[in-house]
Amino acid sequence: MKSLYFVMLLLLISVPAHASDWRGGGKLVLTDGITSVDGSAGGGIASWATIAGNETERGIGATAHATGVYLNDFDLKAYGVAVGIRDRVELSYTRQSFDIGKTGAALGLGKGFTFGQDIYGAKIRLLGDAVWAQDTIVPQISVGVQHKRASRAPVLRAIGARKANGTDYYLSATKLLLARSLIVNATVRLTKANQWGLLGHGGDRGAKLGTQFEGSAAVMLSPRLAVGAEVRTKPDRLGFAREDDAYDLFAAWGVHRHVTLTAAYADLGGIATVKKQRGLFVQLQTGF
Repeated sequence: MKSLYFVMLLLLISVPAHASDWRGGGKLVLTDGITSVDGSAGGGIASWATIAGNETERGIGATAHATGVYLNDFDLKAYGVAVGIRDRVELSYTRQSFDIGKTGAALGLGKGFTFGQDIYGAKIRLLGDAVWAQDTIVPQISVGVQHKRASRAPVLRAIGARKANGTDYYLSATKLLLARSLIVNATVRLTKANQWGLLGHGGDRGAKLGTQFEGSAAVMLSPRLAVGAEVRTKPDRLGFAREDDAYDLFAAWGVHRHVTLTAAYADLGGIATVKKQRGLFVQLQTGF
């Protein structure tokens, strides 16, 4: 799967620097979303049907992001890139680092113990156009896959995870209602990931793929500012710690056509026996 990352880099450097489409792009600001915690174009915690980058079907676009989620007892940091090919195909890579802080000592792992994860994603737009098809209620629909490879495999097995690596599959529908300045999204995901895969896949409570839901709704207060809310349900497969659903309230600001700054209040519920994990989600994204 690492070859996917190198293919993406080759696509980035192969686009001519003088190409007019590469410089300007054709999408409206913010309509491709931001980068989700899994690395795909979407909301902060939900994947959308949109394709990364500012380009339309005429060219190749790309985004890069740096994301931080700062909770009461844990910190999650992520960075990655995504390439959108003719607004039809998206390839993405994200690296996550999850610092469990003082909880590591309580679990016998040591203070500041960190879990890591690499996520390789691919998404294909099947039909519709979330933005430009305003004469129909049919949304943009995309199907995607995310292969997740977590570190610390011996520790993950010790806490009950069946495997360190696993693959999610999802189907997303996204629609922008320009007349109401409203963006809505719904995603159905097949997954067995514990805490988005950071704590492995499957557990003593089950190891089969289960169906989960992700929903987003945002209002465009201006062409460069959107506010909204999201929800994402998660499986609960590890017996030693209950896993709760995730929620957020966010604001995304298109500082520049190529720069988006996002801040959110995130509630991720209980994580690794520690309840009420709430805090700040921040992300800086650049796109072309």
